[in-house]
Amino acid sequence: MESSRASEKKKLKRKEILEKKKAADQLLKAASAQIDHLTSFPSFCYFNKNGLCLRLESGSGDKLSNCTKQHIQKLLKANMMGPYGSEWAVEEKLKRREMVAPQARYIFVYWNANEMMDNAFTPLLGFLHFRFTLEEEIPVLYLYELQLDSSVQGKGLGKFLMQLVELIAQENRMGAVVLTVQKSNSLAMKFYISKIRYVVSSISPSRVDPLVGVEKNYEILCKTFDHEAKAILEVYSVQHRTARRVGFMAAFSDLKFED
Repeated sequence: MESSRASEKKKLKRKEILEKKKAADQLLKAASAQIDHLTSFPSFCYFNKNGLCLRLESGSGDKLSNCTKQHIQKLLKANMMGPYGSEWAVEEKLKRREMVAPQARYIFVYWNANEMMDNAFTPLLGFLHFRFTLEEEIPVLYLYELQLDSSVQGKGLGKFLMQLVELIAQENRMGAVVLTVQKSNSLAMKFYISKIRYVVSSISPSRVDPLVGVEKNYEILCKTFDHEAKAILEVYSVQHRTARRVGFMAAFSDLKFED
């Protein structure tokens, strides 16, 4: 009798896990299928503040022109070679591969052609690179890059773009925005944590294992939008995460898979 109850309980748990996974996959698929995430937020198509007259455009990794690729690489090198130091040569190759992935989504920043007074400026002034993915079974918008040319930094554009990122995440029912920051990039750390209130995630190396975290050169930050995402991506301890995974494994432990 007890065995029967345990088996039934396990089946219900398994069904719950599978249904949740299916729902999350559907959210990711729907979010990734959208061609232009700016259409839902027309007020974010332009940025006209602090002497800047800019326009924003959407893009995807598999449709980048050669010119755009070159401008992306130039911005990445200008902004990230310093924080990465000796690791930049390897990291640059990785970022070039990430840049053109089909699942990569972009928001590009340009001078507004109607307002531009000096055409000597770099055509691409900044960009966001993000993707929709799962972290600890939570659907999230993962921000791979926020890069701005030095000529438009310190004028409120970064905060404006992060507001847009968060709106896109919530519009697509993501549980959080997640991003990675180099510890050596003190300005970026200050911007995310002090200015726009992101927190070090429970999945960041420094929180998973402080001894290992000391050796890592990055932190994973997040801002969550619902209770489940907050519990898992902000609050969870290593013990909670381990127990959760053990629970998943137990729910499927009686299944037999054929070759």
